[in-house]
Amino acid sequence: MNSAPKLKTKGVEAVDKALRILSLFDSRSPTLSLGEISERSGLVKSSALRLLISLQNAGYITMTTDKRYAVGVEAFRIGQVYQHSLRLEEVIRPVLEDLVRKTGESGSFFRREGNMRVCLFRADTHQPLREHVAEGDAVEIGKGAAGHVFMTYGALAGDVPAGADDLARLPDVSIGERGPGIAGMSAPIFAVGQGMIGALSLSGPSLRLTEERITEMKPHVLAAAATICTRLGSPFYDAAGGGEAQ
Repeated sequence: MNSAPKLKTKGVEAVDKALRILSLFDSRSPTLSLGEISERSGLVKSSALRLLISLQNAGYITMTTDKRYAVGVEAFRIGQVYQHSLRLEEVIRPVLEDLVRKTGESGSFFRREGNMRVCLFRADTHQPLREHVAEGDAVEIGKGAAGHVFMTYGALAGDVPAGADDLARLPDVSIGERGPGIAGMSAPIFAVGQGMIGALSLSGPSLRLTEERITEMKPHVLAAAATICTRLGSPFYDAAGGGEAQ
């Protein structure tokens, strides 16, 4: 019996446009005017306004007192569901916060989403001069130390320990690539049976992250990454001693 031909399914154009509007908001653009939304999305104001009304009615967009638009509580709820569904927060956040206490710089955990890497968890240093990254911020996948890590280790299974050459190269270091005066280092995070699930990063101003300081901090980043991988059942860092970070 011949099987029925497969139909090529197209998305709903109005939904695509509404999602395009939602994607415009981030920590650098927490509020936008109708004109800004129209310009950045490529939609005429009348079309953008109708979509904003629908998004507002559903709770995904809200209007501020100065007649600008911001992300609504429903978008926050969905984001929380996404975080909790991964069941990573209770493993990663304590290690991330401990890494920040030990180094005095800011730590992040990034997860790949298509051609972007998204900051899922963030712990900021108390120092006033720091790189500003918020949970939910997205960066092009190939940029910065975390981007290099995704490109290098993203296809590995991760259920066997890394080789000596891999561990000698980690954490990956990037200076000035994400922006002038910004330096960072990153190591891959693996979970048993899942391969690479994200990248642990430490970042700060290059004025503080000198070559000497980077050398001092590298073991802390590697130990933190090893701790997370061990708790997620991956032996990736076993050749580096594995186990729990002290």
